[in-house]
Amino acid sequence: MKAKKLRTFVLATAIAAAMGAARLVEAATFDLEKAGIQEIQAAVDAGALTYEQLVKMYLARIEAYDKKGPSLNTVITLNKKALQTAKELDAEFKKTGRRSPLHGIPILAKDNFDTADMPTTGGTFLLDKSIPYQDAPSIKQLRDAGAIILAKVNMDEFAHGGVGYSSRGGQTLNPHDPRRVPSGSSGATGAGLAAWFAPLGLGSDTGGSIRGPSFANGVVGIKPTNGLISRTGIMPCVLSFDTGGPMARTVYDAAVALGAMTGVDPKDPLTSTSAGLFFKDYTPFLKADSLKGARLGVIRDFTGTDPEVDRVFNEALKELEAQGAILVDELHFPAAALSSRESVMNPIRAEVKDNYVDYLGTLRPGFPKTVTELGEQGMKLTKAKGNFHPHPSVFTRFTDLGKRPPITDLSYTSAKYYGMKSVQGAVLGLLEEHQLDALVYPTRPTQPEMIDPETPNIVERPRRPSLSSIANVTQFPDVIVPAGVTNEKMPVTISFFGPAYSEPRLLGYAYAYEQAAQKRVSPSTTPALAGEKFDY
Repeated sequence: MKAKKLRTFVLATAIAAAMGAARLVEAATFDLEKAGIQEIQAAVDAGALTYEQLVKMYLARIEAYDKKGPSLNTVITLNKKALQTAKELDAEFKKTGRRSPLHGIPILAKDNFDTADMPTTGGTFLLDKSIPYQDAPSIKQLRDAGAIILAKVNMDEFAHGGVGYSSRGGQTLNPHDPRRVPSGSSGATGAGLAAWFAPLGLGSDTGGSIRGPSFANGVVGIKPTNGLISRTGIMPCVLSFDTGGPMARTVYDAAVALGAMTGVDPKDPLTSTSAGLFFKDYTPFLKADSLKGARLGVIRDFTGTDPEVDRVFNEALKELEAQGAILVDELHFPAAALSSRESVMNPIRAEVKDNYVDYLGTLRPGFPKTVTELGEQGMKLTKAKGNFHPHPSVFTRFTDLGKRPPITDLSYTSAKYYGMKSVQGAVLGLLEEHQLDALVYPTRPTQPEMIDPETPNIVERPRRPSLSSIANVTQFPDVIVPAGVTNEKMPVTISFFGPAYSEPRLLGYAYAYEQAAQKRVSPSTTPALAGEKFDY
């Protein structure tokens, strides 16, 4: 009898120990600062987190740091239905499961993406009450996947400026150093992601407007191949170069969002070029060994401008080599590519007027219908009025648009039909000459500049050196990933740049580097709040 009791005791002890060990193995820590889509969904699966609680956490951060504390000034409109949507997604998850990895994930949308439930202002006070008739296709795709548009965020007005200032939102600050610009025109998306107001964001890019803010704020960004994502419902700038794209805190999250946004849109003819070339899921291409054997050309144009950016970039190159990449160093873009901003982009900007007239024609009654109206009405705001700020320089640009040559002019047609192909050929020639899989370069060669109080009045800002516009002229993809910080605690990113529809390869390189280097840093101005980290 005693032997039987002993066996029972031993068995019970073994079971208890096994269960305890299982609990130890299953134990996890949720940390909002580090949480991406995978960590969020794991906590939800474990019953430790709901989407409603998640949204409340992000709203608390916006409350603490956007108009208070460092007053980053990123948000133009909070989605009043965000919490209710989160509750509904919680209920749906319990009943039928998760729609996609984006189920319940909050997103910051640049305020030039049409949203049928919130104003889409383009950063201008003139469109403050402009609610589109329907969502942009990319917004609808994300919502259909279960994502929550948490807020519409500030941008350089009409995507002109590059420093994060608008008449509707004023100046957005860089969370790493509030004295500096967040870059633009997707500056508030970048700043909001750096301050972890959400795990995902949306930007648009005409000459570097995703890449610049990704660099300045130290986050991931994807400027996709033009045609991969529909431009319908995104307020235009220069449609020949425009594209929307995801921004995020991790490569994985950006890849998930990109897959949700791809597809052919009958209303955007350029997307027909992506047929058979896009993926709805880019995550299978994210492999830790993607860099092994990859031949990467190191672009050195504009290096030597900022020693600290160069230092971080060179350290990143060492990590790429450590991960098995074969570097072909000291390369430079051909002259046709380096001069493309002046020789190709400037003439093609003639289409801005027509692009805006087309978009304004989609708005409800009561809003300006021509660029002349925009300019004339905008110039009437001569002093601050509530949340509105004078911005004469941007409206001067609109009044000057009538002086540009029409799109029938030879300067436009030659740049559009021959100049763009010439730059594409120059880049492809560089890749082929050196048998390269992709090019790598510091996204921007210098740290973000200090905020200039005269910004609203500066019609033509000094041109800072940048290679980002080459991706727009070629319409090729560019993937950006954090690479470290300067001695002034400002982030630096590197860009992986390749031919059309090479996103799978570029994302693989960016992911492999990110996982090995782990260089994203959080700004000191927006520390963690109580309750953002817990064990489960």
